[in-house]
Amino acid sequence: MNRRIPEAGQPYTHRQIMTVLVGLLLGMFLAALDQTIVSSSIYTISNDLNGLSLQAWATTAYLITSTVSTPLYGKLSDIFGRRPLYVIAISIFLAGSIYAGFVHSMGELAVARGIQGLGAGGLMSLGLAIIGDIVPLKDRGKYQGYFMSVFGVSSVLGPVVGGFFAGSSQILWLEGWRWVFLINVPIALAALIVVWIFLHLPKKDDVKQRVDYWGAATITLGLVPLLIVAEQGREWGWTSLGSILCYVLGAVGIIAFILAERMAGDSALIPLRFFKIPAFGVSALLNFIIGIGMFGAIAMLPMYLQLVAGLTPTEAGLLMITFTVGILAGSITSGQVISKTGTYRIFPIVGTLILAASALAMGLLLGVDTSLLVPGGIAIAFGLGLGFCMQPLTLSMQFAVPPRDMGVATSSATFFRSMGGTVGTAVFISMLFSTAQDKISTLLGDAMKNSSYAAMFKDPAIVQDPNNKGFLDFLKNAQSGGSSDLNDTSWLHDANKALTQPIRDGFAQSIDLVMLSAAGLVAVAFVITFFLPKKKITDPKEAAAAKEEAAAAL
Repeated sequence: MNRRIPEAGQPYTHRQIMTVLVGLLLGMFLAALDQTIVSSSIYTISNDLNGLSLQAWATTAYLITSTVSTPLYGKLSDIFGRRPLYVIAISIFLAGSIYAGFVHSMGELAVARGIQGLGAGGLMSLGLAIIGDIVPLKDRGKYQGYFMSVFGVSSVLGPVVGGFFAGSSQILWLEGWRWVFLINVPIALAALIVVWIFLHLPKKDDVKQRVDYWGAATITLGLVPLLIVAEQGREWGWTSLGSILCYVLGAVGIIAFILAERMAGDSALIPLRFFKIPAFGVSALLNFIIGIGMFGAIAMLPMYLQLVAGLTPTEAGLLMITFTVGILAGSITSGQVISKTGTYRIFPIVGTLILAASALAMGLLLGVDTSLLVPGGIAIAFGLGLGFCMQPLTLSMQFAVPPRDMGVATSSATFFRSMGGTVGTAVFISMLFSTAQDKISTLLGDAMKNSSYAAMFKDPAIVQDPNNKGFLDFLKNAQSGGSSDLNDTSWLHDANKALTQPIRDGFAQSIDLVMLSAAGLVAVAFVITFFLPKKKITDPKEAAAAKEEAAAAL
């Protein structure tokens, strides 16, 4: 197979595109998987490294560096080319993964996760931009649909794979949890080899552009405090001195970033003129809102399945495969239709409607005794709605800007969606636990007034059952006026179901409230989709060629 793109800018063949696509999909898989794989293994890791109090920083470090670096990769790739930046991103991610696999403390792990995030910021956005470089605009939706599918698959597989490795005491002479990170090494090497050998893009035009260092510095100042408080705020307290300091620093950083971007003009990290383009501005806002709803649902459904339905993390992960089925169907269908017709606006409209209906169904239908068929069906619908939204909105932002700025447009789509996801996860989980505390206290008080429920505490078989110890300790602490800790509810799975009915019912009601709030938010997104321009996606090169042919015919 010819390894290089033909001279004269001739397009890649389908076979060449698919070969490159394998490497790009592996990169996307790595970055997306590492957002979720640690969640089910971090407790084991932190215990083994004697750093339970520092476990949140391993997640926060990855989140901060991946989010902040995303727009940097987009702008730098527009200046210096996609291929070198993508190779750098894979190499950084590979180095971080190897380091993470051999750390000896939680502090080291946080540093290693930060290095991984620096690479992941490029893997998440540059793959889509590279496809934009080598695929005609009319066919781009078909290929970009694969990326959205990989994103959905990795979101579901992450907790399952992480739980498997964390539950293995030893694999190939190493602690099992270390393979959460070392599994990345062969995948990253395969992606690096494929991209190095087969991806050869035309050279960038020799146009001098300056790097927006002030923009990079101010966006870091603005985002880092806000990302930190989003992750740590529930533990610190949202009105604590540390949280307020983060709010102030974040606000100052964002204002400074806007001023720096205005001064930088076309050299800006995210040129402000883009937001005057309706397709770009509206799509960016939709990506942010949908990111809130997406990560909120991805967080709430597994919590419902484990806290209320009583499934293990592995069982919950397997049921979430239905989410992947939906996102696969939505991404592939929207990609194929957009490739054939150029019509994309209808998909975000239908997609946000499906997302709002799915969130509403979660809020109204999920209870303690609900059949698992219901959350399984809701997960399919939610995935379908996301598949209809994520890819068309990325295409909308790419189509809105000149080809030379496509890297910025693509990274902006990822950036706003990631920011929305961070906000959504922080707000929804905080809402869940703050409301669950009160609801559980009320339901427990009502249950204790019921003679049949109170009689269970006089049954020696129940009181002396070791599986019920966690619940009895929780109840004793709550009745004595102490702080009943809901952060560790591992005892819920094995405890007597009749005893824990008020706890599970309290969580179910809180999850319902969260998802009704999410439904209202996504309904706002549905209204906003009607402000997307009524245009078809057309390739500028093909349009120019058709115009020349028409002129020649005259």
